[in-house]
Amino acid sequence: MVTVPFFIRENGIGNPGLIRKLCIDPAVRGEFSPKGAKIEADRPNNLLGATPVAQEGRLYVDAAIQTERLTKVFGSRLIAVNDMNLFVPKGAIFGLLGPNGAGKTTTLRILLGLQRPTAGRAVVFGRVCGPNAVEVRRSIGYLPTNPQLPGHLRPVDYLDLVGKLCGLRREERKPRIASLIRAVGLLSATSQKIKSFSTGMATRLGIAASLVGDPPLLIWDEPTAGLDPAARRFTLDLIRELGKTRTVVVATHILGDIDQICDHVGVMHEGRMIFSGPMRDMKRRLRRDEFTLEIEADDERLQQLVGGISELDSIVAARATVQTVTVQIAPEHERAAILSEVLKKVTEAGLPLLSIHSGRNETENAYLQLLDEDEAHGFQRFELNSARQTSASHRNASNEG
Repeated sequence: MVTVPFFIRENGIGNPGLIRKLCIDPAVRGEFSPKGAKIEADRPNNLLGATPVAQEGRLYVDAAIQTERLTKVFGSRLIAVNDMNLFVPKGAIFGLLGPNGAGKTTTLRILLGLQRPTAGRAVVFGRVCGPNAVEVRRSIGYLPTNPQLPGHLRPVDYLDLVGKLCGLRREERKPRIASLIRAVGLLSATSQKIKSFSTGMATRLGIAASLVGDPPLLIWDEPTAGLDPAARRFTLDLIRELGKTRTVVVATHILGDIDQICDHVGVMHEGRMIFSGPMRDMKRRLRRDEFTLEIEADDERLQQLVGGISELDSIVAARATVQTVTVQIAPEHERAAILSEVLKKVTEAGLPLLSIHSGRNETENAYLQLLDEDEAHGFQRFELNSARQTSASHRNASNEG
């Protein structure tokens, strides 16, 4: 068996001041338990924050970002992040979604080492985040909301400064900057000072700056805020392209952005992570299968059409609004066959069909459902969380036994 060494810090077992070297079979993916691994060597814990670490006795080699009971309280008054657990898999385009004030930006600042957590911890590519975690910051390309850039500089000068701060040599820095300027569409603006840039141009330059160091992880906070439709489309297309070779985290409250580009999503509410997982799993929470027809007709003819559609055995419900008919399908029925029957009804009625939408607003509906459920739990949110933690502790104890 070929093994790969991992160094982990013990958590609450044995001596917490030891870094242990474990040999793990690279063919196995997922969770690894240090308890059953072969310990080859012990050494003093002088590399804390610069070596891969375990999460409650487990090392997740597929994680780009992990947080464990992350909490941030400002001045004993404002709880910005509340006992949050987050997992972002490598290679994902992860949407961090939540209303304003949910704690998204504070979470990102902790990941960057700009703020210390009050409790818990955050780990990026196996390294603990903190003010002195240089390797963590080196692996992240960060774009803040509406980046405030030095207005007296020109784009090339600014990116050259960023490249120097990243430790890039001149022969590596210059061609990369030229390539990035072209990639973000600022080639015609290189002679302008940054203070003359529009919001969209400043965002593009901020995007280029986040890519100068060629980081494996991009963290962009509200990247489409204040952009016109063309600039917004450019940014979303770029995220989609960058996601092919990097892990990308996009924090936003714009549901349409998440729906278009993200394959994983985390929903924050009042500082807590109330959902985290693949986008398809969040949409499945609705437990509805429906499609919407946009039809050019008056209300009377639409109601007649709805009556005809409702007679089909496979239809749970059909309802009409202004020039639209929404059809909900019964469980365990073939969508294509049902859609064919519905379209036949439209043809028989002689009505012009303008468009068909499957699952319209399903991301928005799933998101709002999550927020409503979290609010409805009330004080139970504390009890449910405690029950989950107790259950996890029992599982860990059983595994150690």
